[in-house]
Amino acid sequence: MASSFNFVIGSAKFIFAPIERCLNCKRNFDENMKVLQKLLKELNTVKEVIELRLSAEIHGGTMQTEEVKNWLDDVQRIKTEIEIIEPKAKEKKFLSRVFLGKMVEEKVVELKAFLRKGKAFLGMVKSFKYIIVGGGVAAGYAAREFDRQGLKPGQLAIISKEAVAPYERPTLSKGYLNPNPKAAARLPEFHVCVGSGGDRLLPDWYKEKGIQLILGTEIVKVNLALKTLVSAAGEIFKFQTLIIATGSTVIRLTDFQVEGADAKNMFYLRELEDADKLVESIKMKKYGKAVIIGGGYIGLEVAAAMSINDFDVTMVYPDPWCMPRLFTPTMAAFYESYYENKGIKIIKGTVSVGFNANANGEVKGVKLKDGRVLEADIVVVGVGARPLTALFKGQLEEDKGGIKTDGFFKTSMPGVYAVGDVATFPIKLYNEMRRVEHVDHARKSAKHAVKAIKANETETTIHYHRSQNLGLTGSKMERLLELSLKVGHLKKTRLLQKFQDSILHLRT
Repeated sequence: MASSFNFVIGSAKFIFAPIERCLNCKRNFDENMKVLQKLLKELNTVKEVIELRLSAEIHGGTMQTEEVKNWLDDVQRIKTEIEIIEPKAKEKKFLSRVFLGKMVEEKVVELKAFLRKGKAFLGMVKSFKYIIVGGGVAAGYAAREFDRQGLKPGQLAIISKEAVAPYERPTLSKGYLNPNPKAAARLPEFHVCVGSGGDRLLPDWYKEKGIQLILGTEIVKVNLALKTLVSAAGEIFKFQTLIIATGSTVIRLTDFQVEGADAKNMFYLRELEDADKLVESIKMKKYGKAVIIGGGYIGLEVAAAMSINDFDVTMVYPDPWCMPRLFTPTMAAFYESYYENKGIKIIKGTVSVGFNANANGEVKGVKLKDGRVLEADIVVVGVGARPLTALFKGQLEEDKGGIKTDGFFKTSMPGVYAVGDVATFPIKLYNEMRRVEHVDHARKSAKHAVKAIKANETETTIHYHRSQNLGLTGSKMERLLELSLKVGHLKKTRLLQKFQDSILHLRT
């Protein structure tokens, strides 16, 4: 009896074994195809980042260009091979799956090896939920607002070309040039946010809050679609939300090939390093002659500072009066008279067309368009600035020289915001788009953008949980509301309002 039972069991196993192998083959094949697609997607991402890095001609001293190019060729080969496999896999034929099964398994192993090698080329990729590009005033105020709105350690990074934590930039043309060493402003006295009466955010503050300050780091390549930034040293940063706070760079006379504009002792004032160089030259050229090119904020402030430092100061600007975009002729006349009473000479309606230098390459004279030549030991140029938007050309909409944003400083790319000098935003008062270069705008736009970012996250979470708790999709909710209104079961109650709010959110 037992032998008969065993015979039946053995026969059943023999009969059903091919069926079992068939089912296992199908299951393994389907699972391997899913793994293959997932790995291929990940490999494509790594490939795009590597190509981005190569296109910037940045190898960080570790990426061997020839080896990477060979890797890219191999990646293209395996992608082509997979493209041949995929149509066959969709045929749903058992024999084709048996034939392809081994090949798919081999491709999975090969893809994993390619991914390991690709990631080794890239090295460590640093990822953050939020990244602020730029380390000026706007960056500091944005960091403070993130902290106020709620921020987990490790979520935020500030990437700055400068080597110091964000500071109040206007100080450079004011207290920083004070001739009294004891009274002169120096860091850490003017780190943000003292400019608006707040506490100073010293480097330790960022550390305590878990905010990573990545200083002395220049971003040279940006791919907003991949949410990737590449530094001059080859470092790669990934973000979920980006705030562009790159500010402006000074307009240099060398940009216009002005004769002799590359002479020594010619200064532009934008960063701490610029101010340090000017202070050193002031000490070396004490009681000398200074010529200030420009009649705007920088021109007026530096002219006053140079006068206080006992220099013989002359201002030169092409406009009929100083600060023409802000001052009326009457206002300007008051300031010009005040400056002249302090011994500062003002020459209006002309421009510098060249500079003379001595044998050491130091500036000695400023040639004006009207033919005059002014003696000079120091020249400070303040003829304006241009927003730093070159990294984002072709990736974001622009308007009036800046990056176009909405009223929340959101750009045309989801998850990307622009604040400060680079943002062109709508001003309701004038019913037009404007770009504003002012420290107060940098502070306020940064705070406003962060509030919008956090509010958007909160809103999304609230609406997500609301629909999840109700167990309804957007279309089902809308249909239920429509039917309920038809039969008159719902009135303008709080519940109805919640439904309407959710529907409006899902629609937008």
